Amino acid sequence: MIRLTNPKPKPKPRATRADATRNRDQLLEVATRVLASPGAETSLRAIAREAGVGIATLYRHFPTRESLVEAVYRDQVVRLTQGARDLLAHEAPAVAMRRWMDLFGNWIATKNGMLDTLLALIESGAVGHARTRDELLNAISTILDAGRAAGDLRSDVTAEEVAAALIGIFTVAHQPGHAVTADRLLDLLLDGLRPQGVRRKPDAS
Repeated sequence: MIRLTNPKPKPKPRATRADATRNRDQLLEVATRVLASPGAETSLRAIAREAGVGIATLYRHFPTRESLVEAVYRDQVVRLTQGARDLLAHEAPAVAMRRWMDLFGNWIATKNGMLDTLLALIESGAVGHARTRDELLNAISTILDAGRAAGDLRSDVTAEEVAAALIGIFTVAHQPGHAVTADRLLDLLLDGLRPQGVRRKPDAS
């Protein structure tokens, strides 16, 4: 007599690497947008919900709030450094500089909702402030060098000076009640970076 046995249930397929990568990218995208909002730091559960994943999925990729903030921070620095090269591949150096300024502004804005955590990471040494500074200055230098070669950016301006001007602009423009917008100030900065006699083109911003 042949005894029939119930077949063993097939194990549920585990999430593929592509699924995991997609979930991580979605979490980073949502976290970047949410953390740019001023005010109290948003809960991880709210970030997971907006990303369309469970909180367990978020913790699988980012076990702590600090690890998520660090990932967002590093991702934005990579986007800035890579962004300089990408813009130069498709735009004239002066136009690339102006659009890179907007990327820099987005990076500054991202810190609004994660400032306390980010400062703690910098203090602990988990995030290297000096290394980030060097990477950003290199990105600015890349555009300046291309602009000098093309003749549409001044040759006597340093990356440190551009960085200082950008920080000053975004510090002032984001103050409550300030009448001058960051866009207007960035346009003026770009005009100042052009050689004497070279006028700003309408598509430079």
